[in-house]
Amino acid sequence: MALDVEVPDPPSLHGPQPRGDYESLGTRDPDIEDDYRREALRTALRAGAWRDAFAEWAEHTYLTAAEFETAADLGLFDRFDFYWDPATDDVGYRAPTVPDDAPDAFSDDAAGGVDEELDALGRTVSQLLETEYLDGADDAEFDFFTEEREREAEAEREEDEA
Repeated sequence: MALDVEVPDPPSLHGPQPRGDYESLGTRDPDIEDDYRREALRTALRAGAWRDAFAEWAEHTYLTAAEFETAADLGLFDRFDFYWDPATDDVGYRAPTVPDDAPDAFSDDAAGGVDEELDALGRTVSQLLETEYLDGADDAEFDFFTEEREREAEAEREEDEA
């Protein structure tokens, strides 16, 4: 059953944080802190990555509308953070958890399930950012490999004609 709620605003991103604090990164260097590509992430989230990933996640989540509203009231969706790792081109995420000082916010010990679903949302956003929104952003932004790609395309055309 899909969750039918209004998509919350994209998170404001709270970094930089040590890279070791992010899930889904190929490297776990806990000592490095930086803002690498944070503006590109903000732009992609605002340009639709957050909305698209949220819609995909909402189709499969086990959160109820009441649990979602409680999580929104606790400000959990704004507490997501994402990091684009320069070494691996992976997008890591930090999913919020239900605060310890809100033990009665969810009924029937549902806080653990809420934490799991928030983690699933972070993973969905991370994957969508990597595959659809940021793939090739370096090349477009900095134009490092344009000449090489043009030579390869020309070589392929020549092979096809031969």
